[in-house]
Amino acid sequence: MILSMDEIINAICLHQAERKGVKPTDVTVELSWDEDTGYTAEVWVHSRSQYLIESNIMEAVLRYLHSEYNIRAYREQVRLELEDEIIAVVQQ
Repeated sequence: MILSMDEIINAICLHQAERKGVKPTDVTVELSWDEDTGYTAEVWVHSRSQYLIESNIMEAVLRYLHSEYNIRAYREQVRLELEDEIIAVVQQ
């Protein structure tokens, strides 16, 4: 199974909205990859910005897999990859 970049962004929006007590539409996310820092996301909630590292992104993806697809995946089963865009590859 592959999650698109849009689904990863949705996962982060849902996760951050739940953690911050806001609506998912109040969350804006920009994913990026850098040779030095790896996969990161910059998240804005009500004009405040926060950076997430790969482990934070993975936490959101794992919760999204469970809530949206009813898949209980472990961290070792999911990896982020950079193709034309950032995707999450899930091995079941």
